[in-house]
Amino acid sequence: MPIVAQSTETTDWVSRFADEVIEESERRAPGKPVVVASGLSPSGPIHLGNLREVMTPHLVADEIRRRGHTVRHLLSWDDYDRYRKVPVGIPGIDDSWAEHIGKPLTSVPAPKGSEHPNWAEHFKAAMVEALAELGVEYDGISQTEQYTSGVYRDQVLFAMKHRGDIDAILDQYRTKKGPAKKQQGQKPVDEAELEAAEGSGAAAEDDGSSVAGYYPYKPYCGQCEKDLTTVTSYDDETTELAYTCSACGFSETVRLSEFNRGKLVWKVDWPMRWAYEGVIFEPSGVDHSSPGSSFQVGGQIVGIFGGKQPIGPMYAFVGISGMAKMSSSKGGVPTPADALQIMEPQLLRWLYARRRPNQSFKIAFDQEIQRLYDEWDKLAGKVADGSVLPADAAAYARAVGTAAGELPRTPRPMPYRTLASVADITAGAEDQTLRILSELDPENPLASLDEARPRLDKAETWINTQVPAEERTVVRDEPDVDLLKSLDDQGRESLRLLLDGLERNWSLDGLTHLVYGVPKVQAGFPADATAKELPPEIKVSQRTFFALLYHLLVGRDTGPRLPTLLLAVGQDRVRKLLGA
Repeated sequence: MPIVAQSTETTDWVSRFADEVIEESERRAPGKPVVVASGLSPSGPIHLGNLREVMTPHLVADEIRRRGHTVRHLLSWDDYDRYRKVPVGIPGIDDSWAEHIGKPLTSVPAPKGSEHPNWAEHFKAAMVEALAELGVEYDGISQTEQYTSGVYRDQVLFAMKHRGDIDAILDQYRTKKGPAKKQQGQKPVDEAELEAAEGSGAAAEDDGSSVAGYYPYKPYCGQCEKDLTTVTSYDDETTELAYTCSACGFSETVRLSEFNRGKLVWKVDWPMRWAYEGVIFEPSGVDHSSPGSSFQVGGQIVGIFGGKQPIGPMYAFVGISGMAKMSSSKGGVPTPADALQIMEPQLLRWLYARRRPNQSFKIAFDQEIQRLYDEWDKLAGKVADGSVLPADAAAYARAVGTAAGELPRTPRPMPYRTLASVADITAGAEDQTLRILSELDPENPLASLDEARPRLDKAETWINTQVPAEERTVVRDEPDVDLLKSLDDQGRESLRLLLDGLERNWSLDGLTHLVYGVPKVQAGFPADATAKELPPEIKVSQRTFFALLYHLLVGRDTGPRLPTLLLAVGQDRVRKLLGA
């Protein structure tokens, strides 16, 4: 059974949007399913910023489902967008792909070695798999299929018939006196939007103006398949459309009522779909919030099609914290698939659920992921003991499952930083990993590594892909004899106290108490004395003691948490390296 997310007025942003969307849907389309929408362009790797385009309506749709309403989450794959440029850093392509610029993404060959039939399907596949792991339920719509099968034919003919009305709206936003002055580093609105459009569900197109007048429809050439075409005439009665192609010189006259090889320009296409699908809720990126942007202009054009602009927040950008160069992400942008290699889907869902759409946040690929997991586990503890705040409880519930049920979870969710340290030290050796993890809690030992999966696998992948080789932990083979000989009486005494307590404290909690307690005992305090009972210099003594242990065990000043490191090295080897 799913954990129910509370939906009181004081909980979270998801509940508040759900309230608004249900009310608006009942006003616009009473008795019909609530429709929310997302759009993604598979023009390259679909990155973690694009994921917010899907997660925002998903979370709202899921809350509405939890309340017993029928919801459709439409995910439009903008695979009929034009191929704009050859992206950098994509394996399996070369400069020859430039010859396909201007073609629909579904007409561009996939990178060499791909098992998919075209460019669009190649980049859709990883996102489809990631959304399944994240528990995102949606109805996928291929815009190639919609246009080429004639689904939008009536809408296309309607737009052409009312091109004067559409042109009048667009004309309000066209630059008439040259580009306005801009601050240093600031892009003009159109340029900024075109760049942001790529891969975000917005087609990077002009608005349909041509030398012969305004036409909101752009044919793909019948000879070279490119959209470098100009409509030269159109007859409303016969629907005869003539166009020429500047790429190959081809020209032809077709009947638009029978022609399915083209599409409406983006600023007309998007509002047309709002009206056609009856979309109630669709967010958009901050790049669409500027004057003259497609969302603002679409809000006027949608009325021509008899529809209304959806409710939709502008969502902020998603940043990345410390992604290593050896990442599996291709093209320089980390994808949801990359993130799911190193974190469980619950954590990734939580990162999107806990922040309002207009709040930016970062997804950690560096050491910060350990702190995020600590925060996540602490939240789970508060949920379990009932001390959690309502908004935090709602975000947790949305992270661990959906209206359909809970996502698969790790049976024994051990601390991520501990699992990463063990994976680092053992280099993935399963027998050693099981030995160490079973000793973390001797009273309730781990029986099988499957109990720690998939979190264990995610932590191991993080170590192997995101931690540079020079930062990996290598345990010494032999004692550092010179260092041991150079120790003063206090140093030797600290090692003796540690070694004397190893056997009776051989667990994660026991060793934590032991390593922090040795400097306290040496200073004449009880091992369990609290920080308030100790002078400040004890912390200095602890740091000195810890540095000594790291040098003797791994030859560095720092390393994994000492209790975990000691368990991983094993009692016999610890005694040998510490000079016993």
